[in-house]
Order: sequence, then structure tokens, then C-alpha cells
Amino acid sequence: MSTGTGADSAPGRTSTPTTAAPAGRNSMFSSLNIRNYRLFATGQVVSNTGTWMQRIAQDWLVLSLTGSASAVGITIALQFLPMLAFGLYGGVLADRLPKRPLLIVTQSAMGLTGIALAVLTLAGHVQVWHVYLAAFLLGLITVVDNPARQTFVPEMVGKDQVANAVSLNSANFQSARLVGPAIAGVLITAVGSGWAFLLNGLSFAAPVIGLLLMRTRELHPVAPRPRAKGQLREGLRYVADRPELIWPIALVGFIGTFGFNFPIWLSAFVSDVFHGDAGTYGLFNTLIAAGSLAGALLAARRGHSRLRLLVAAAVLFSALLLVTAFAPSFWLFAALLVPIGVFGLTVNVTANSSVQMATDPEMRGRVMALFMMVFTGGTPLGAPLLGWITDSYGARVGMAAGGLVSLAASLAIALVLARIGNLRLRVNRRGVSFVPAAAPAAARHRELVAVA
Repeated sequence: MSTGTGADSAPGRTSTPTTAAPAGRNSMFSSLNIRNYRLFATGQVVSNTGTWMQRIAQDWLVLSLTGSASAVGITIALQFLPMLAFGLYGGVLADRLPKRPLLIVTQSAMGLTGIALAVLTLAGHVQVWHVYLAAFLLGLITVVDNPARQTFVPEMVGKDQVANAVSLNSANFQSARLVGPAIAGVLITAVGSGWAFLLNGLSFAAPVIGLLLMRTRELHPVAPRPRAKGQLREGLRYVADRPELIWPIALVGFIGTFGFNFPIWLSAFVSDVFHGDAGTYGLFNTLIAAGSLAGALLAARRGHSRLRLLVAAAVLFSALLLVTAFAPSFWLFAALLVPIGVFGLTVNVTANSSVQMATDPEMRGRVMALFMMVFTGGTPLGAPLLGWITDSYGARVGMAAGGLVSLAASLAIALVLARIGNLRLRVNRRGVSFVPAAAPAAARHRELVAVA
């Protein structure tokens, strides 16, 4: 694994637990040798399945109530608006508070929001503003839950298994994405959205139980940071001084804002282009999930994260969005969703593990909060805009617009990273690549070339 400045300073405050995988072991599922991580992963696959059921049911319910792709975009925007507004404060809290008790609270609160929405829907009283409110409350909880969950991974597995565990987390999430939409499609068609909301709320019991059953002596805890002034600014300065952090974060910000608006595009393609139903919508989400799962497992097997892989995956993902937008047939459109899932997930996992490994442990909560803020927090800006474009000019133009912006950002950041790392473009029979032009003069440039 190529590491940045923070990788070698991971905490050594506790002895390595006997259940941990040997250092340096590189297999696709090596993190699952660790008991605490197995409990975490088991709980997450259950709650993630429920989360995907709710996402599909929520999008379809809003579309059914309003008939508008823009309304779906507003729902998504409200869910991610708190991350944009308060995401960095969630990172400060994640650095200040013990992760495990904090996650027990946030996961329980997420379950309650699902149950509340289920009660309203099953009682026949649900209105669009209820869905908007539930999405916003879920977003507020996520502000704290996301950085706490991201930074709890190294505490469970240790620094040698971080990249593998991050990849398996994504595989876990995408496995649930394969099952959740299919179940949601059946439930919506058979009995309505309310049961999907109820099952999602109940599913959060699994991660809470897993967290309670963990052996705390086998964790690698990072001492909570004491409360002090200027911690938010300190985190921003930390990232700004490190190109191996700021440019991957900038890239996923553009991709997250303009490239990951599938609820808007897929619902519009189903209703306006292919004239399908909730089952078709579930199928499209399942195909993206299949590709994403494959991408996550490949990342887990690879065992390293490099900036060149991140940039290449971002370019291919963006180009595929453009091509898929104008696919002339149903089955070609559906088939192209699989590689979109592969490369989209590769962008996410590679950026996540690269940033985590390049960050000092005591700063990880704030850095990962910034990462999640720009990745998901840009949705309140991108979703309504792309929803309006989709409503006004059609699903194909809306999807192509997202792909075009993502592609331009990917190419621009690739050139910036090449310039900073003193790299030059090389084209030969093996393909296109960046190679060192000369020995970089500064230490930071040497680090960036190593990470790339």
C-alpha cells in the first residue's frame, strides 16, 4: 500500500488483538478474520439492505405522489443538505467522542426515522412534506454517523487492513443494494411502500446489537481529542496543505455532485423513455449494484489505492454516463449500467482508502467528514439542477449533462495532479499514462508521485 504522511503514525496505544489478521496479509476477505469487524459487517449488511429498500420506496413514493423528477431531486437534496451545511461539525464530534457509543446512538435514531415514516404511510396519511421531513432528519443524523462510521474502521482492523476493510464495506453496501431494490420492487407492487419503510426501521437493530457485542479490548482506539477552539479550521488547513488529500476530495466532490444522481435519471428513464414500473426501476438499481459489488471485490483483492487508478476510474465512469445516456435500446442501456457501477464504485473506494491512509489518526474524523461532505453534500446543489434539466429536456439530456461535467472535472484534475507531481503524458502501444518528467524538487511532490 502506498501511504501518505499519516499512514505510519497510526495509533499504537493498544496491543494488536489476537484475532487480527497478520500484518501484510493480502486476501480479498482478510479483514473478516477480525471478530469485531465481522460483527460490524454482519450488522451493516442487514441495515444496508433495509436502507436500499427505503431508498427505492421513497423515490417511487415521491414520484407517485407528484409525478415529477424534480420532486425526487428535492427529496435527495434534503437528505444531503445537512451534510453540506454541518458536515465538518460532524467530523469534529467524531474526533472528540468515542466512536462505538456514538454509533449506537446514531444507528438507533436512523431506525426510528424509518419506523415513523412507515407508520404514516401504512396509516394512509403520508404526504410529500412528510417524506421531505424524514429525509432531512435522516440527513442530520448522517452528519455525525458518517464520519464516526468511517473512522471506526481503522479502530476495528488496525492500519494494515484499512484498505481491505474499506473495500469490503463497499462490497457489503453493494451486496445489500442487489437485494434491497428487488425486495422493495416486490413489496411496492404487492403491498405498498409502507412495509419497506417498516422493515428498514427494524433492520437497524442488527448493527446496534453487533456494536454491543464487540470486545472493546480488541479495538485500536484513538484517544478522543479534547474540546478546543479552532479545531474546524485546523482540519481545513491540514487538508489544504496536502495535495494527496485535497485533489482526491475535489474529484469525488464533482463526481458526487454531478455524476451520482441515479435516482433522478433512472426514475425518468423508467417512466418517460422505457415506460416501465417499480420493478423496472428496481432492476436498473440492481444492475448498477452488481457492477458496484464487482468493483468493490476487485478493490479488496487489489489491496492498494493509487491516485492514477482514481483518476482513470473517474474518466471512464464519466465517459460511460455520456454513452449510456444515448443508448438506443432498453437492454443496451441496462447492460451499460453494470460497468458504470464498477467504475463508480472504484472511484469511491479508491478515494476513501487513499484519503484515510494519508491522514493522521487524530485528524481522521475531520478529514473524512470533509470527504463525505463534498461527496454527498454536493447533492443538494446537483440534484435539483439535474432534476430540472431532466424534467425540461428529457432523461437523456439530464444524464448526459451530469456525465459531461464529471468528465471535464476528471480530466482537469488529472492534469493538475500531473503538473504538481511533475509528470508528463506518455502515449504508446500499451496505452496512455503519466510518467515522471524529472525528479521532483520538493518532499511533498515525492509523496504525491508515490501515492499516484
